Amino acid sequence: MNKIATFTILVLVLTISACNGKSGSATKNETDSVSVDTEETKEQEQPKVLEPVDEADYVQRMKQNANGDTTGLWPVQNQPAPLQGAILPYKRVVAYYGNLYSKQMGALGEYPPEEMWQRLNKEVDAWNAADPQTPAVPAVHYIASVAQPHPTPDGGYRFRMPDSQIDSAMAIAKMHDALLFLDLQVGHSTVQKEVPAFEKYLLLPHVHLGIDPEFSMKDGSVPGRKIGTFDAEDINFTSEYLAKLVREHNLPPKMLVVHRFTRKMVTNYQNIILRPEVQVVIDMDGFGRPELKYSTYESFVRKKPVQFTGFKLFYKNDIKQSPNHLLTPEELLKLQPIPVYIQYQ
Repeated sequence: MNKIATFTILVLVLTISACNGKSGSATKNETDSVSVDTEETKEQEQPKVLEPVDEADYVQRMKQNANGDTTGLWPVQNQPAPLQGAILPYKRVVAYYGNLYSKQMGALGEYPPEEMWQRLNKEVDAWNAADPQTPAVPAVHYIASVAQPHPTPDGGYRFRMPDSQIDSAMAIAKMHDALLFLDLQVGHSTVQKEVPAFEKYLLLPHVHLGIDPEFSMKDGSVPGRKIGTFDAEDINFTSEYLAKLVREHNLPPKMLVVHRFTRKMVTNYQNIILRPEVQVVIDMDGFGRPELKYSTYESFVRKKPVQFTGFKLFYKNDIKQSPNHLLTPEELLKLQPIPVYIQYQ
């Protein structure tokens, strides 16, 4: 079910192409301005503070999303209602995943933007037809930090994509007013170091975040040779970092996607803290025949509830062995709970 067998091939192009790129670290623009110190001006400058959504309506939607689950695991109890502007569970995110340097890392980089959008829009339309009660919205899920099989200059075993490439991903998303996710493979680095490097992008209302435990090598292993791990502590740091941005800049809630397909990829999941500013999605990220994907979802997502669930579909790896097929929206809508984040690679 893991993807590390193809990892070395996938990163070679990135290693060569990214080595001369500009760092993806955040910068802050400083501007001078003159303001009139009056009570009226101060009142106008006060940003609108977002209030929580209608809690009763939110609870009802979460019950519907549990899809008749009788285990008591779903919906997750005692979670805070999100702030206004939250996307989940009101809409379903349908994303194309990949990196613009490599055609092998996902559908996002495999096709020219126009063709990519033709394909993604077909998937969005299929989800809207299957579940018109939960409007599907498109997203570009871009791997903004790529783990490497060899040491990088700072020893982090990862390359942050240059700003020019992230800007290109943003431009592709803008073509159809889509959401943008930046996905981080930290290698030997940490979320504490990597997440702040992308702050200038995360300050944009339509930009969200994904973190991939598969390539978080806490034991010092070479990325791609074994499956890595994040602890609840890492996820809580990331969530609070995003929540602080939301609070301080009055942004709509951020989504945080955490990939998972093994037990050890996320440790102490029960200690993950839920916040009104951040919506946490545990994304079933394994590939294979349908019964294997269902089993992975059952074992590592449904039975280990956090808040929302996602499901990843691989155009090639899911159908390698006949009579396997790519799972359809109609089939995934039978799951308990129903995934509200769908990713195609």
